[in-house]
Amino acid sequence: MSSGIEHLLHMLRSQGRFCAASGSAMYGELFELVANDVEAGGVFATILSGHEDDPSRHAVPLRLLGGLHRLVLDGRAAELRRWYPSTGGTWDAGSAIQAWPEILRTATHSGDTLRAALDQPPQTNEVGRSAALIGGLLRINRGFDLPIRLFEVGSSAGLNMRADHYHYRYGRGEWGPVDSPVTIDDAWHGALPPHGAVRIIERNGYDIAPIDVTGADGEMTLLSYVWPDQDARLDRLRGAIAVARNVPARLERNTAAEAVAGLGLADGALTVLWHSITWQYMSDDERAAVREGIGAVGAQADAGSPFAHLTLEPARDGPGAPIRFLVRARSWPGGELAVLAECHPHGPPVNWR
Repeated sequence: MSSGIEHLLHMLRSQGRFCAASGSAMYGELFELVANDVEAGGVFATILSGHEDDPSRHAVPLRLLGGLHRLVLDGRAAELRRWYPSTGGTWDAGSAIQAWPEILRTATHSGDTLRAALDQPPQTNEVGRSAALIGGLLRINRGFDLPIRLFEVGSSAGLNMRADHYHYRYGRGEWGPVDSPVTIDDAWHGALPPHGAVRIIERNGYDIAPIDVTGADGEMTLLSYVWPDQDARLDRLRGAIAVARNVPARLERNTAAEAVAGLGLADGALTVLWHSITWQYMSDDERAAVREGIGAVGAQADAGSPFAHLTLEPARDGPGAPIRFLVRARSWPGGELAVLAECHPHGPPVNWR
């Protein structure tokens, strides 16, 4: 077996284990079945041919099953709907055995479509991450109490840029508009963020493939990347799309490095750059350019035009150590780094320090 095939099998099975551990039994089982099919030289080996050496940051497994989910959602693979909870179906203990022959038929008939899906970066735009981002913003702004100019890289459809329009429940408290179509339950644990207000006066998002959710195609694209058996995530996403259609945000096709290079400050406002589960998809060169750009913007900040960099990204304490997902912030003037919280990559509950 070639090293490329071994790498592909590792990516598929690792993604499956992660999905299963994160509450998606369906994707846990499907990724194992796809891996077995690749190992046997089946239809998925053909579809994935040429992607054996793709780096893990390209998330090839999620591109593949996202493409399959899209076929189910838009009706091109209507035969699979009875197993997909996202279309009213049921996935239970026996579903993998029952659904697999139909999945193989779909893959055989729609191979070109699934291969094309491998060229599209995953656009999860997970709304639950707003619990981490808005909580971090409340922490940061406590020291400034200024209107906020918000910038996001890896923004996809920019749904998390509307985080202040979502409702958060935690313990015996709540934050955000109670009539929001998005409610994030069990949002915060630990040393809670201050119960203040945020006033976002600009929303600017940058992505290599931004999605317009004002139309049906954009909505379908985002839904396709949510794991089909995670009802709460799907409900949050549908609610956030409704919010996005009423709360404007500027979206621009751009790399993270180019976006940060063009970032400026403004007197009397706190300029915030945030991103979530984006760092791992950047190359080493782009990460270096983003760091350099952030440092340059921070060097220009003063008390009248402060700057903050807020992130929810994976971190390791050392080689071989488990991955943790940390909410971290650095504010200028000063530039001190603070670890604010830890959570799941999909967000709640966010455990504040």
